[in-house]
Order: sequence, then C-alpha cells, then structure tokens
Amino acid sequence: MENHYKGIHHITALAGDPNRNAEFYVKKLGMRLVKKSVNQDDPSTYHLFYGNATGSPGSGLTFFPWPMAVQGKPGLGEAVTVSLTVPEGSQEFWAERFGEQDIDFDGPFDQFGHQVMRFKDPDRMQLELVFDEKAAELPGWSESTVPEEHTIRGFWGTTLRLKQYNPTAKILNELFGFEKTAEDGDRYLYTTDAPIGRAVIIEKGESRPSSNGRGIIHHVAFRIRDKEEQEELRQKVIEMGLQPSQVIDRHWFHSVYFREPGGVLFEIATEGPGYDVDEDPDKLGEKLILPPWLEAKREMIEKRLPEIKV
Repeated sequence: MENHYKGIHHITALAGDPNRNAEFYVKKLGMRLVKKSVNQDDPSTYHLFYGNATGSPGSGLTFFPWPMAVQGKPGLGEAVTVSLTVPEGSQEFWAERFGEQDIDFDGPFDQFGHQVMRFKDPDRMQLELVFDEKAAELPGWSESTVPEEHTIRGFWGTTLRLKQYNPTAKILNELFGFEKTAEDGDRYLYTTDAPIGRAVIIEKGESRPSSNGRGIIHHVAFRIRDKEEQEELRQKVIEMGLQPSQVIDRHWFHSVYFREPGGVLFEIATEGPGYDVDEDPDKLGEKLILPPWLEAKREMIEKRLPEIKV
C-alpha cells in the first residue's frame, strides 16, 4: 500500500444522466473511470467512480447518477466545491482545452497562493482546477484524453459553506489531522501534508434557498489507515456528542458516516482494500462490478441499467 497520508479519501455527488456524466469526466477532463458499479442502497442506479492513474485514495470523485433528478441548489451546511489538482505550469494547456471543449471558466486567479480555474460540470456542480507543484509528484494517466503531464492527479480539496467554522474546524483537526494554515476574510484554509486530498476551505456563509438534486455534493470522505483506526475515530465521534453510523462494508473500503456540527455529511473511509481488489489494475472500470452480496442479482440489475459509452 502507498504511504498513508491524512486527507480526503473520496467525494460523492449527485448527477443526472450517467452517459453525460461519464463523457464529461472521462472524455473532456481526462479522468479515469476506475469503477463502474451500482448504488448499494439502490442497485437500479449506477455508482460511477473517477480517479487518477491508479485510483488511489485522495482521487476518487464518485457519482450517483439519477437521470430524472431535478437540478439541485447548494446551500448552507454543505460541501459546495470540488477542487482537483493538476501540475503547476499547466494553465495554458487547460485554458485551451476548456475552449476546445466549450467549457466556460473563470481565471486563472490566485487562491491561497495557488493559481485556480473555476468551472462547472453538466449538472452545475462547482469545480476548480488548482495548479500545484505537489501534483507532479504523482504519475499521470498515460491513456487519458489529456496529455499525461497535464492530467488531473486527484483532489486538491473541497470547500464547505457553513454558518460558523469553529465546531467543524475542531472535527477536521482532532479527527482527521488538518491544521489551519491560512485565512482570507471569511475563508479559512485547513491542510495536511498529503500530495492529494490535502485541503479543506471553510467559507462562512448566510442561509439561502437551497434544494437537493443533481449537482449537489452528497458527502466528503476522509482517509484513515485501517479498521482499527476507524473504530478509534468512531468512538471519538461518539464522545464529541455526534451520532456515527455502524461500520459499513463497501467492499473496496469500510465506511462510517456522521453529520458534523455544521451539517455536512462526513465519512471515515479505510484506505483498503482498494479498487483493484476485484479487477486487474490495468482494466479498472471496464465492466460492471457488483459487491459479492449483489452478484446473484446481476442479470436483473444489468437489464435496468443503461449502457455507458466511454
């Protein structure tokens, strides 16, 4: 297993049409479809996982696509931005790429010492590319639609929009090892030393009309080493007066969920066994993978799902 770092493990969001989602992230952004599975709570719909060359922890942007979902509107107590990291010096390439792909973007502009480009996916989820020298420490994906040296390496981080930041900051620090490293007005940056998935920005906001639906970030998962550390953190969550779920076997990792005091759904996710536990690392995402407990229903599940053409 790779070095263990504190940081984000994966981020899961709601989407609309699965083919539109896959085309955007694989064809336009050049990410790798590392796992094609189903929503374990609703196997009639997909769960799609995009990542970097190896699908490593800190790179998994995952989606529940519901074709009939209404457009969501993010509000207070939610993660509102997904920030993806690319190597420093790729700004000109990505500006040209966005132009070719008809993706509107703002920037590059400075955010906490990094150049950033801001844009949205087809379901209006807010995305950022953060140009970071640390990103070059990780291998690019050679089979991407984007030249290997410019490919997305995983997460830089995410932004949480909250009414107050102290209770959430305490969780980030005491449970997940994030330290406050900068602030800019009502925005506070918390980081770890991880090469990917290392940043959370807390943005103080006011209540505004919001609604669940496509384009909404469902939860943010933080990586921990193993089930022993997971059980320790679960006990800490209880001691903090919060209500964690039981440990849930997700087949590729084990999960515990809880709402942090600001309202965001957090997950504590183990690093292993990883996305290659049931697929050859060279063939990730090529076929529908079901967790063992759903395998007996494969024929029925496959009949309900539209074909993904990427």
